[in-house]
Amino acid sequence: MASIKSLLLFLLLALISLSAICQNAPTEVAGIPINYDESKVPDFRLPDPLILQNGKPVTSSKIWYKKRRPEILNLFENEQFGKSPKRNKLNYKIQEAGSSALGGLAVRKQITLYFTEDTSNYKADLLIYLPAESESPSPILLKIGFTANALSVDDPAVREGLIWNREGKQIPASEGRRFGSFDVEKFISNGIGVAFIYYGDIEPDFPEGIQYGIRGHYLKPGTDWPAPDEWGTISAWAWGLSYAMDYLETDLQVDAEKVALFGVSRLGKTVLWAGAKDERFGMVIASCSGEGGAALSRRQYGETIEHMIAPSRYFYQFAGNRAKYGGDPNSCPVDAHMLLSLIAPRPLLLQTGDTDNWSDPKGEFEAAVAAGPVYELLGKEALPTDTWPSAGTAILNDLGYYMHAGGHGTVPDDYDVFIDFMKMHFDTSK
Repeated sequence: MASIKSLLLFLLLALISLSAICQNAPTEVAGIPINYDESKVPDFRLPDPLILQNGKPVTSSKIWYKKRRPEILNLFENEQFGKSPKRNKLNYKIQEAGSSALGGLAVRKQITLYFTEDTSNYKADLLIYLPAESESPSPILLKIGFTANALSVDDPAVREGLIWNREGKQIPASEGRRFGSFDVEKFISNGIGVAFIYYGDIEPDFPEGIQYGIRGHYLKPGTDWPAPDEWGTISAWAWGLSYAMDYLETDLQVDAEKVALFGVSRLGKTVLWAGAKDERFGMVIASCSGEGGAALSRRQYGETIEHMIAPSRYFYQFAGNRAKYGGDPNSCPVDAHMLLSLIAPRPLLLQTGDTDNWSDPKGEFEAAVAAGPVYELLGKEALPTDTWPSAGTAILNDLGYYMHAGGHGTVPDDYDVFIDFMKMHFDTSK
């Protein structure tokens, strides 16, 4: 098992620029070859999301909801992300009930969520900004991020919080690195609230983090690791997002039917899985989610299942059963298009970058195309083309795709596209 230090160092480098992997064109990662050549993408056949496991077709929305959707969800639980336990009754403390913020443009709220009855452990800070002038409940973007809330926004009134450092220790957020401040005002000025939660509050992002995270609390007596069909950290982070949603439903200033999930990279995978499992989320915006997220595993382009589940990398983020498919993705009963289909009929936007080959932006587009028939079956608009669009071309149907010119993650102009997408599908005029 790799050391905490080496794993967290890899995470830091990944957050700074995963696109550098592609630009430097290494031939392998973790001793496993990498393919960046479209001509070497193998022939493959995708499982049909509209064919039941008994071979019969899905011909109506009733059959989809009653039979096929539960089948696909169960397959992802068992074979990719892992089953998670039921959440406890909502337990929280309001640290700040509503103060003027951002020069009077917003109302700021700060809440501590307690995932168990023990208020000393297993807790997360939830930071919320809502439009100050809104006379009705506001739609909201719920962002799960890689650092503490205090380091995510430019607001000295935000409670400091703790973060996990490269040595696997918790330190004050002020001693950590800021990755840039999120432009809350841009969303607020468009009638959209923003909420933040730090993924490390739910569970630290390294194998030994299970000792401190929510999965450790739920381990069966006498065991030190979940069973092969039980949750990895992606499923744990998704579980935490649903707990945050439990709270948002109690806030009368939040329109709980218009909560859009947003995350980048492994947190893009997380919001896809959270949105698939929890249909209360009204929208999902997944940035550069790549392998294990929106990119087709069967393409074997860029990062692959085998790369992800390698012992020196991110095996702990998935159910143990995921490792069965590293050698042959075609043997897996699911692929990314089926994960996307679980979001339907709710709006879904995939955002990526044209040089982020490690995350396979073309594979994300092809997965969206393959998920289209499910959206259409449910009366929604899928992508209007199967031709991969150029960078800067936004497709904002119910199933959307947008690729900026550049690498991994988001750039400032992406947020304008997010706002357009939210305003198209959520009524923000009230």
